[in-house]
Amino acid sequence: MPERYFKTTNAWSRPPQVWPRGWRVISGMMALGFLLFTSCGHPPATHPAAGSEGRTESVWPSNPPPNCPFAESSEIAGTEFTGRHREYENADTWFPTWASDGNLYSSYADGSVGGVEASSKGPHPTTGQAVIIGDDPLNLTVKTLGVHSDPATPYVARYPIGTLAYDGIWYYGTYATEDGIGPVVGFRYSPDYGKTWTDPSLTPLHNLFGEGGTVDAKIRMGTPHFVDFGKNMEHSPDGKAYLVAHGATRPWVYENWISGDQIYLARVLPSIRNINDRSKYEFFSGYGATGEATWTRDFATMKPLIEWNDHTGHVTITYDAPLKRYLMCVTHGPWPGLGPNDTYILVSDRMTGPWKLVTYLRAFGEEGYFVNIPSKFISKDGYTAWLCYSEPDPPTQPKRPAGGRYALCLQEFKLLKAETGPKAP
Repeated sequence: MPERYFKTTNAWSRPPQVWPRGWRVISGMMALGFLLFTSCGHPPATHPAAGSEGRTESVWPSNPPPNCPFAESSEIAGTEFTGRHREYENADTWFPTWASDGNLYSSYADGSVGGVEASSKGPHPTTGQAVIIGDDPLNLTVKTLGVHSDPATPYVARYPIGTLAYDGIWYYGTYATEDGIGPVVGFRYSPDYGKTWTDPSLTPLHNLFGEGGTVDAKIRMGTPHFVDFGKNMEHSPDGKAYLVAHGATRPWVYENWISGDQIYLARVLPSIRNINDRSKYEFFSGYGATGEATWTRDFATMKPLIEWNDHTGHVTITYDAPLKRYLMCVTHGPWPGLGPNDTYILVSDRMTGPWKLVTYLRAFGEEGYFVNIPSKFISKDGYTAWLCYSEPDPPTQPKRPAGGRYALCLQEFKLLKAETGPKAP
């Protein structure tokens, strides 16, 4: 569970809601409140029940802020939600990776899977691992593979970041935090898909990228996630694993797990020897004279892949192999981390950009977070896929689109071809 929530005796609760401009909360008049919301460019959509085979399609209008730095995509004109969705178990922090055995393996946190609970805060924080079996997002089997204890001292919590299953080894990353965001500690690894684990020799203070040290220290490689290259990383352009992260450098800016200024990119040849060795990593450092991406092994000199002050946050990238395009999902929450959360989707034919805007989903979910696109569930033509995310409970507003809750949430959507301009291949 993200740091902004706290657990009461019988339910998850949270501080009072912070509403976006143009909203009014009217006691006892939820219907009127919902009408006010739709008048701000967010029409409601109806959806069938979870697991339904019926479809109620709804194009979600893109409504970016005036200072959005991205040009609109000339290939993909937006997104359409089909109404098909499914939710599994009772935890969040789902970051699936597609292994060579055909299964997805994922982290989970601050909740339970099969009755096995993980709790990322406290004197003995734990992070969970699970296997997701099946090819149909509406009919999956999700099983716990237990929890693992990860010390956080001198911080107070230890949360999952990206996981990667490659050549039979499962790498599972975590970060330490006091309040907001903290340093990447490193990656534990398992040669048997979660039955046994070897911890890194790194610690929260002596961590992978040498960041943190104080509660208010700015983090650049915040909550990184592996780029999803498909089954067993089959579509990596060079055999390397890539990590995308969000961060901030301005000393006065508020930075947390879902808020920041920049997005960064790193890469490493994945192996047990390399994964926890900073000297084996390369970091995106800008563009050369002819526009090609440049890389450095000096963490201090890396440069942002994307910069949009106060509008970055949790970020993931998936390679859409049929389209030969990369899809980036960025979720940003307002200061101080109290939703609604906006999610925007970008597209590029290269990881290093330039990135174009597909859609800006204001208040997706209302408070959807940890959004990613599992490559396993992309259609053969590349235009239909599923968003993986979580939602807080209990809801404060009707879910948009319907179906989200505090769980592994899967929501089917379509990428819409632009009527003009070049078509995606």
